[in-house]
Amino acid sequence: MLRPVEKGIANLECMASVLTAHAEKDSSIIVVTSDSRSSGKVSGFARQFPRQLVEVGIAEQDSVGISAGLASCNKKVFTVSPGSFLSARALEQVKNDVAYSQNPVALIGISSGVSYGGLGATHHSIHDLAVLQAIPGLEVIVPADNNETEAALVSYLENPRPVYIRFGKKAMPRFYQAPDEVKIGKVSVLNEGDDLLILAIGEPLWPAYDAAVALESSGVRCSLASVHTLCPIDRDTIIELASHSRGIITVEEHSVYGGLGSTVAALLMEAGIYRPMKIIGFPREEMVTGSQSDLFRHYGIDAENIRKTAMDLLNRN
Repeated sequence: MLRPVEKGIANLECMASVLTAHAEKDSSIIVVTSDSRSSGKVSGFARQFPRQLVEVGIAEQDSVGISAGLASCNKKVFTVSPGSFLSARALEQVKNDVAYSQNPVALIGISSGVSYGGLGATHHSIHDLAVLQAIPGLEVIVPADNNETEAALVSYLENPRPVYIRFGKKAMPRFYQAPDEVKIGKVSVLNEGDDLLILAIGEPLWPAYDAAVALESSGVRCSLASVHTLCPIDRDTIIELASHSRGIITVEEHSVYGGLGSTVAALLMEAGIYRPMKIIGFPREEMVTGSQSDLFRHYGIDAENIRKTAMDLLNRN
């Protein structure tokens, strides 16, 4: 039985709160921004800890290079920049200065996916997961709610390493009662059922949850899991869940190429698990313009489409 969710705040606001609380006790925490302290919700951090924030302006490559240098001097560095630019304009620095050099930087991709809405394709980051999980030495984490956010940040603070943490802008419900229910590196199973498996990543966990509630009320026994850690992916749990399901749906705020869905499909094929499957995400086409909610509805990243897709998959059997 899916437990009720509580109202939360935007994950970026949660991030700012966690960083501020830890910086009060740890002067090695440094935030580097590229003209993004306001959109990254770290303006308060900058006022409280002016010597622990570096502003480079609109220069994403420089922000990553500087962050790598600070990390090499034993600083715990959070590079806060829009995901669209951090994963494209600064890709060479992410690859060489952070990942290949093993400089323990937490790359914080803000306003990711289609959070920028009407600003359009130049500001969308529906490619970042595909690009970054192909780089050896870099973890990729996509928190869905405030508890996953805190767990991701604390995991870095306790074990600094190269990691990309992706955030959107929407206020999210809380799917857990406390951050310690989340284990970074492991899939979080929110409900178990052997009719259908829904795997979601990031903010689309919300419509996936609503779809699972609707399916459960109509008698469909539905497993729902949050794959917050995309790289390295928790192969064992996904294989175990999939092996007991009649159909599989993945839901993501990303291209259907190179993200959660294609990664899950590949690992299941390699494991010899063949089930009807649907990847819900953005197709490879010129996207329409609109808010995040508009785009979610248009491309089927919404509860009703997930529910209909689930029924279609189950009716194939």
